[in-house]
Amino acid sequence: METLIGIFVFMFGAIIGSFLNVCIHRIPKNESIVFPMSHCPNCNRNIFWYDNIPMLSYIVLKGECRFCGSKISPRYFVIEFLTALFLFLLFLAFGITPKFFAYSVFTCGLIVATFVDFEIQEIPDQISIGGIVVGLASAAIFPSIFDTASRFASIPNSFLGAAIGGASTYAMGVLGHVVFKKEAMGGGDVKLMAMVGAFLGWKLAIVTFFVAPLFGSVAGIILKLKDGREVIPYGPYLSLAALIAIFFGNRIIGMFFGGLF
Repeated sequence: METLIGIFVFMFGAIIGSFLNVCIHRIPKNESIVFPMSHCPNCNRNIFWYDNIPMLSYIVLKGECRFCGSKISPRYFVIEFLTALFLFLLFLAFGITPKFFAYSVFTCGLIVATFVDFEIQEIPDQISIGGIVVGLASAAIFPSIFDTASRFASIPNSFLGAAIGGASTYAMGVLGHVVFKKEAMGGGDVKLMAMVGAFLGWKLAIVTFFVAPLFGSVAGIILKLKDGREVIPYGPYLSLAALIAIFFGNRIIGMFFGGLF
């Protein structure tokens, strides 16, 4: 039965990933994510339902539009697969529990934020601010997300997580501006980290804060050497660090902070 549920979660994740593709494509353009129905951005022909099966249709059509033959970005396949994979991993880690559902919503938000940030170097407020609200609401409705049965413990943890996540990133941006004489952290990154804290609490927000620069600095050095780029989107590395915090955060805390937390 667990195997069947896992397969269902993976397939459902791919379907959710297809919807995330719509969000990533349309939100930066301020377009509705509901209407019109899915269509080819090149020829504007509506996509048949059997050409819109997550991952499978991309393979069958060899990454091309059935009507005009224009290339379909492999990003669509990648996002569908990543969403399916992460939801499956969350199921393996937490089972069908409130934590699974909350973290699934959170992960979907991170995926949208990541790919939009890669594309336009901005993180949509619909994701970050909306995510903060959902994270706080989740703490109130499902305190078990924070490993407690008490809302008097879960709600402050979520609020404190949002505050520490946002404030720490803002402070790093101010420090970076002083040291490097240019903007080091955007407002979108601050709000995204507040979202991380709202879902994960203050402890895992701190883990995320310290893990993200490890990835960001490596990527920054590579892009600097390759393309001479001075500025990189930081949201994707915050998102990656947050996912690591979900799966390994408590181990990291135990390894480096011991009994301090």
